[in-house]
Amino acid sequence: MTVKKQKIRLAAVGDLLLTTPYGTKTPGRGMEALSEEIVELFSSCDIVFANLECTLPGKESISSEPRVFATDEQLQSLTTAGINLVTLSNNHAFDAFDEGFDKTTQKLNKLGIVSFGAGHNINAAATPAIFTINGISIAFLAAVDKATGMQQFADQTTSGVPHLDTETICAEMEQLKTEIDHIVLAPHWGEERFRFPSPRQIDQARTFADSGATLILGHHPHVLQGMECYQDTTIAYSLGNFFVNNIYWENGDIMTWSRFERSSCILLIELDKNGVISTRQVPIYDDGEKISIEKTGWGEKCIKTANDYLTNKITPASYQRETFRVRTIRPLLNHLNWSKLIQVRPQHVQKTIKLFFQGLK
Repeated sequence: MTVKKQKIRLAAVGDLLLTTPYGTKTPGRGMEALSEEIVELFSSCDIVFANLECTLPGKESISSEPRVFATDEQLQSLTTAGINLVTLSNNHAFDAFDEGFDKTTQKLNKLGIVSFGAGHNINAAATPAIFTINGISIAFLAAVDKATGMQQFADQTTSGVPHLDTETICAEMEQLKTEIDHIVLAPHWGEERFRFPSPRQIDQARTFADSGATLILGHHPHVLQGMECYQDTTIAYSLGNFFVNNIYWENGDIMTWSRFERSSCILLIELDKNGVISTRQVPIYDDGEKISIEKTGWGEKCIKTANDYLTNKITPASYQRETFRVRTIRPLLNHLNWSKLIQVRPQHVQKTIKLFFQGLK
């Protein structure tokens, strides 16, 4: 008689940006946008994990924009998608301060969706979400890098998110590892729209791996970054945008997303008690209406390109060039339209040329 091997099947996805325009009473597009194929895939998993990068609004909000506010109906839609675990450890969880955070967590609790990575003090924020499935225990931890622009970090008496402090997290993982089979770390880190992580992030991820992390599932860049296996640890530096509505400013400005920014993956992972059995990156595309498995080859190409950046080694020089691309070239191209061009003066051209050659150094 063959004994069936006990395992956990996990689906991990990137950012959920559930938004609606300011001042409207419409519920906004929610997870009903998922294709039946994705919902069926999620239903085959024990855990479906995502980064919930939004909050319900409150009477007050932070002064800086953008603020990412969801509706009750959009949060409700998570259940129809089958998402049952979310990290709140991101730079938008407290856009409406404690009131919005409390409303969000209360709604998630009512829906039976487990959340972690934020709380009313550091002890609550750092408390892992722990599951035991088929005799296998797995703990989820999360933290936020200060460079992401997060304004509210938790301490002994203040609500917020944990700081991504390497020494603190490694100590916590080493303690957890004495009691738990697997640790999943969800860091909110990196630079927005960078196609690969920094050399520092790679070193940091490998330190976390050495301290006991089985999986590292990153968020924040809003684009897909590469996945690699380091010793026995699977590291996905950024899972990109899984669900993206437009981002709205109070003055009516709107931020939309490019084709590349709408391309991501579902990371499917199977674990037994000893480690990772298998991983698969399923390409996904959100066209603004429907979120589907991408089958034209574009999604596979995005995944391969992201993984190849890691294989080809990321150096300080290549990271500097990526910084120049995102912070200088990309904004310049975004402004290449007639209404902007007619406002260009010689001093603007001189400044652009100077920045261009600085970036090439």
